[in-house]
Amino acid sequence: MKSYKLLTPGPLTTTDSVKEKMLFDHCTWDEDYKQITQQIRRKLLKLAHVQEPEYTAVLMQGSGTFGVESVFTSVVGKDDRLLIAANGAYGLRMESIAQHAGLSYLLYAKKDCEQPDASEIAEILAENPDITHVSMVHSETTSGILNDIRSVGEVVKRAGCTFIVDAMSSFGGVDIPTKEWGIDFMISSANKCIQGVPGFSFVIAKRRLLEESAGKARSLSLDLYDQWKTMEKDGKWRFTSPTHVVLAFSQALKEMEQEGGIEARGKRYAQNNRLLIRKMKELGFRPYLEEAVQGPIITTFYYPDDCDFSFDEMYHYIKDRGYVLYPGKTVEAETFRVGNIGEIYSEDIEKVAGIMKEFLEERRR
Repeated sequence: MKSYKLLTPGPLTTTDSVKEKMLFDHCTWDEDYKQITQQIRRKLLKLAHVQEPEYTAVLMQGSGTFGVESVFTSVVGKDDRLLIAANGAYGLRMESIAQHAGLSYLLYAKKDCEQPDASEIAEILAENPDITHVSMVHSETTSGILNDIRSVGEVVKRAGCTFIVDAMSSFGGVDIPTKEWGIDFMISSANKCIQGVPGFSFVIAKRRLLEESAGKARSLSLDLYDQWKTMEKDGKWRFTSPTHVVLAFSQALKEMEQEGGIEARGKRYAQNNRLLIRKMKELGFRPYLEEAVQGPIITTFYYPDDCDFSFDEMYHYIKDRGYVLYPGKTVEAETFRVGNIGEIYSEDIEKVAGIMKEFLEERRR
């Protein structure tokens, strides 16, 4: 199999040193291993600009969706009602979770090229005083849009509601002052901007609200409160933890610190994104989103006007030369996506643009 780099929103390209950490087989009961879990939890709080005892961090087996479902099914009680602000596939996945769990909810949907509007959410909350929780995605990778969770957080707090944020593809790559922005539960995943590998999600939670969720969970394995209570004792996970993934994530956190933290990593991602858009425009690929709402994680592009090729043709041509793209997910137009997070640098963007140019020239002969 040929080696290639991932231009995707996660899983993403990791360093060899992160992968090497997975060569060690650790026992889940080992004290050293449990301390690694505790160190990870402390570092995550620091990245979120919060600290104990007001906030706490909980690690949960599974992908990011497992983390979102864990929060929904553990925190939203039988007498509560959830407002879901959605402008893409992952916001709509929140609705699917609510449906499957039998949660009482209201969907506020926008087009995938439009941000949920804080003033409109304020109106919905005023008209529906029974709403107790509000959820939305920060970086919606359906299109690459970066939503304004800060403004929404302000109206959610004024309404006295609990604010749940899916920061799956932004945490670690975009600075998020959790408390300042009114976030009560923030969910992300090991295989995104911190540049670990898939295997667990994590939740930055306001401790008081987490404690109040005791006994509400609709699931045994996704019970966020019970997971936290067990982990609080000594770092032990309730059920078998993904040991190799945890070791890789611990190394990824160290490498993030060495790079310069969120500030430096976010700067690299943003530079990648700007360079990518400029190079793709030169080749005739127009971005799907307006610049004002474009996030730094992944970019959606229209095909050129004179396009006479399929995504599969382009995908395999570029993959054979060392890079993997992402198919489009928006329903409004024929598009494809290019991510620029992970162990990706400006030279990679330059190389991909060069490969794309060669592909187009061959197709136009």
